[in-house]
This record gives sequence, C-alpha cells and structure tokens, in this order.
Amino acid sequence: MTQINLNSDMGESFGRYTVGDDAALMKIIRSASIACGFHAGDPTVMANAVRLARDNGVSIGAHPGFNDLGGFGRRPIRMNAKELEYMVAYQIGALQGIAAGVGTKVTHVKPHGALNNMAHEDAEYATAIARAIKSVDRDIIFVANACSEMVLAGEREGLPVAAEAYIDRTYEDNGNITSRRHADAMIHDPQQAIRQVLSFIGEQAIISKHGKKIPTRIHTFCAHGDEATGVAVAGAVRAALEAQGIKIVTLPEMTL
Repeated sequence: MTQINLNSDMGESFGRYTVGDDAALMKIIRSASIACGFHAGDPTVMANAVRLARDNGVSIGAHPGFNDLGGFGRRPIRMNAKELEYMVAYQIGALQGIAAGVGTKVTHVKPHGALNNMAHEDAEYATAIARAIKSVDRDIIFVANACSEMVLAGEREGLPVAAEAYIDRTYEDNGNITSRRHADAMIHDPQQAIRQVLSFIGEQAIISKHGKKIPTRIHTFCAHGDEATGVAVAGAVRAALEAQGIKIVTLPEMTL
C-alpha cells in the first residue's frame, strides 16, 4: 500500500460547549467528518469547522447521526427506513449549504455513533443511508465500516465506497468495534495505535483483540476527535505511516 487516508470526526462542539481540538487535528488528518447539528454541532460550529478544513487542505464530509444531543448520538434509535433516509439526507444538505457559503463542497458522508453501529449489521439501515447519499449526490463517497452491511449497500447503490477502520478502537472477533461499555474499547496509547494500524495494513485485514484476522481492503483510518488523546494518537500514527513511505491523501485522492 502506497497511500492511505486519515480522517477524524469534527465540529462536535455545540454553543458554548467545546469538544475536541479541531485546529490541532486538522494539521494531521486529510479528511474531516463534520457533525451536522443532530448529535452535535450547530450552524456556527459547522461553518468554523468547514472553514478550518478548507484552510488546511482537508476534504470535507457530513457526519450525520441520530437526533440525540443529550446522548451525543450514541444511543440506539429505531426508525423506519424512509424516515432514516430523509434524516440523513437532511443533514447532508445542511452541511452542503454551509460548505457552499464557505466556497467548498462536501465529498464524503460517514455515519456517526449508534447510527453507524446499527447500520454495520442492519441491512435496512445501511441501505437507507446509501439511498440518502445517492439522492443528494451519487458522487459523494460513502465512508463505511470495513466488513459491514454499509459497504455492501453502498456498492449496490453504485456509490464510491471507502472502507474504514479505526486507529483508536479495538475489535471483536465478528469484525465489530468493541462496545464502549468495555474498558478496552478505546486505544489511548500511541504505540498501541501504531501497531494496530501497521498490522491492519500489512495483513490487509481487521485484526481482533484476540488475534482473529478478517480480510478486507482499508481505504481510511479514523481517529476520534472527541478523545483527549486524539491529537497525540493521530499524530503518532501519521508519522509512523510516513516513515513507512505511505502517502497520506484526501478521500477524493484515494484509489477506491
């Protein structure tokens, strides 16, 4: 592998409440998934994040989630497929409007939190998200968990799909990320994160915390911007990748 994308979830502040160090992370990553006001973010936060991404040469994505500010979008919500499709399309459109005002555009979509986790296994949810993206712009890249129903749904709908793995999350043997209910769900140690990323790339597989290998292509790695260790972990991983001769590119520059 000669190129990879690094992305992070951004714009997850709200009003007077600040979450994450967007300014520092923007200098490390090459694609930003920006909250669209449902699980986090507001119009001003969204505009500031889009402007920051533009100024740092970072590609911009919508990060739609459940309408759950109090739970940060991490609580599962059961919806019918059409309502979910409209909810996702609504959030993409909101960020597109903000991006147009700043002189740039949205080039990917990545679901957030519980929505992402549910769509990993639920084909109906995955298809609703893919159809929402397609209804807005069929050229937008669907950033989908590797080995998930979302990858399959995106391919069925004819979307460009970027398979994603995580820098800072551990995995179960079924290919799902470890639930945050468990103490080992997050990776806070930069060296552990480096080992995970390099092993995933070397094996072209998701490798669970028990050592099980699930073969898959990986186009992009995500670092969680809301974690206090996010900047240190992402920075260490980027340096390690570049030391291996791997170029860090934006999602539109990736060979999908």
